[in-house]
Parts: sequence; C-alpha cells; structure tokens
Amino acid sequence: MDELQLISGCKQGKREYQKYLYEKYSRSMYGICMRYCSDPEAAQDLLHDGFIKIFSVIGSFSEKGSFEGWMKRIFINMALENIRKEKGHLATEDIENVADIADNIDSDADRISEDELLNMIQELPHGYKTVFNLYAIENLSHKEIAQMLGIAEGTSRSQYIRARQLLQEKILEYQRKNR
Repeated sequence: MDELQLISGCKQGKREYQKYLYEKYSRSMYGICMRYCSDPEAAQDLLHDGFIKIFSVIGSFSEKGSFEGWMKRIFINMALENIRKEKGHLATEDIENVADIADNIDSDADRISEDELLNMIQELPHGYKTVFNLYAIENLSHKEIAQMLGIAEGTSRSQYIRARQLLQEKILEYQRKNR
C-alpha cells in the first residue's frame, strides 16, 4: 500500500489503515516522544495521544508536504505542550552565566554509539534536553524555540550551550571509563 492510499484510508476512518499507519510509524514517533520525555511510560502515553490526534486531524493534511514530517510536527508540538504545562522544570540560566565550551564535542561524539549518545541526552536536565532536541535535532532557531516554550531567546541559547557543556562532560567521562 502506498502512502497516498494509506492517508486516504485513514481520512475515511478505516481501522485497518489506521492500524497500518500506527505500525509503520510508531517506532519513529516513539523515538521523538522519548527525546522529550525521560520516562518511557510518559513517552508511551504521548505516543498514543499523538496518534489519536493524528487520526482526528488527518483530514487537514493537504498532501503537499511530507506526511511523516507533518506527523513529527504534531508529536513535537504535543510534547512541547506537555512541557509548557510543567514549565517549572525548565532551567532559566542567562547566557552570561554559562561558560564558553570547546567545539570538540562533535569529534568526541563520533567515537560513541548512537544509543549511548541518546542515553546521555536523556540524562540531561529536562529544560536543557528540550532545547537541545529542538535546536540540534529539529533544527529550530532560538527565536522559534523561545516562542514555543514561552521563554526568552537568550534563555534558549544559554540552555543549549549548557546542554552541550553537560553532554561534553558526559562524553569525556564515558571515554575515560572505556579506554
């Protein structure tokens, strides 16, 4: 079944098409949920809520862009909505309070497995992890992140810098242990 048939069947509310859509995309959407939720149960709840939302608004998909990209955006927005509800978890350091960090994090990260790096990202404080994911993985600007999270643009920058610094420390610690 091609993607247009799948979308059409889901728009018609056909359960077998919805099941197939879930089976096809649940793994990658769960990955998104885990990037924004540290708890696997919360990520699973977000996954199910996200698919319920997808099925309820699929009629608004115009078939002009990437369907998977459209779905990812819905999941990210739902994750951010949860974060906004728990806004107290976001750290709010100003950029002036964050030390400059070396740019060698990328070369250090090349020596670590993807799973290990994802685990390290999961261990970051909630606010740092959120900004890091939005900036480094989703490629959003600090201005967009600030608007989405209801924080200052400088706070977004400082959280990203601090997340990179903490991640670099984790990578260096991992490398020391595994030499």
